[in-house]
Amino acid sequence: MPDALDGLVVIRAENSRDSMRAGVAKAVADAAVTRVVVVAGPDHPDAFLGAVVARLMIAEALGVEVAYVAPEATPGTKVYGLPSGDAAAELAVSGTAVSVPLIRDDAAVVVIGEASHTGENGSFTGETIVDSERLFLGEAKTVLIRPTRTEPGVEGALQKRFRQKWVAGRAVQTGGIDVVVERDGIRAPRPVHRSTIYRHHEDWKLVSP
Repeated sequence: MPDALDGLVVIRAENSRDSMRAGVAKAVADAAVTRVVVVAGPDHPDAFLGAVVARLMIAEALGVEVAYVAPEATPGTKVYGLPSGDAAAELAVSGTAVSVPLIRDDAAVVVIGEASHTGENGSFTGETIVDSERLFLGEAKTVLIRPTRTEPGVEGALQKRFRQKWVAGRAVQTGGIDVVVERDGIRAPRPVHRSTIYRHHEDWKLVSP
């Protein structure tokens, strides 16, 4: 634990359904708790934070402030303009929470930094729509998706080597043949025919600079 967090109650959890459910429930069991500090390890830290936020969402406890201490810079720290390491620990104690869009998918998985829709072994055939704007129809290799700190909440783009065009909206919907979903570096075990990543009706409270 970073020195700045000395004295805080430590609750350990793994990024698994039962462990995370028990850990978050214990962390917010006391109604006096207004802030939790998520100290993530090096293995998919954004996904670990997303699992905590997802449990708060399911428990209808999104009023609890969340501070994020990532060991190193991640796509999520870039999206939200956060420090990492010791500086993040200092911010966890001294920062002020602000409301930011909560981005999730239809499986109730929260996306913190980045997600993608790809084919199993390369390109896939399908269609992606951001709100009412079509991103592509036909064949594509990868659709990139990321949260935004401000309205409307999420944006999508076709992966290209140069000058990607990002389209912002409240939802990115992809339908197609054997679409593989990856969220914050974790690939779903099975392909699907449809995936929607969208803004939840309620924001979450992120401790920010």
